[in-house]
This record gives sequence, C-alpha cells and structure tokens, in this order.
Amino acid sequence: MDLGAFSISLSVRDLTRAESFYAKLGFATLGGDAAQGWLILRNGDCTLGLFQGMFEGNMLTFNPGWNSDTSQKDGFEDVRSLQAKLEADGVAIVQPVTSETGPGSFVIKDSDGNTILIDQHV
Repeated sequence: MDLGAFSISLSVRDLTRAESFYAKLGFATLGGDAAQGWLILRNGDCTLGLFQGMFEGNMLTFNPGWNSDTSQKDGFEDVRSLQAKLEADGVAIVQPVTSETGPGSFVIKDSDGNTILIDQHV
C-alpha cells in the first residue's frame, strides 16, 4: 500500500512561536496559511505541519498524491480506495472520507491510540 508522502502534524498553541522554534532547527516554511492557523515546514527530506486550534494532539500524516518532496505524483491510489482496503482488513475508521471524488481524508488509530491522518490534497 503506497500512502504517499509522510509528515508529522503537530498541534501547537502559538503558531508564530512554533515556526520560530523550528526555524532554529533548520526548518523553512514551505507553505500553508498562518491566517488559517497552519504552516508546512521542511528540513531536508523531513516535512512538519504546524496546526493551531485545528485538532488535539499530534498525528502521523500520509499524503496520497504527493511524492516525498511534496510534488504531485502522476499516478496514485485514491484515498477512498485506501480506506476501503483498510476497512476490509479490519482497521476501524475513526473519521471516514466524506467526499466522493477529489480531495479527501480519513483518520485511523494504531493499536496504541496514535492518530494517523490519510490526507489527499488532489
């Protein structure tokens, strides 16, 4: 199963402070919208999402449709197909995909309760 690009999504209390802190670790802001409370940062091959007020806790994030450099893949498995395969394997879907085509996401938890977001942007 190809889940696409991997990143960590951090729930932060102060987006500006978090961005400043991670800049000291060599992360540069790649995208996002601070006015909406989120930024995407990169350091080498590592992608980090900072989110203020959007969700509780931190989560592992996979982006079908993206390569590891966050460029769009030419071909990828749709998020709805990935969800169906996981459901068929007995994985409980915490928050299912709500759209029928295009961008969409779903949430699962691993056996220790860690949140995993499968988030398709295209």
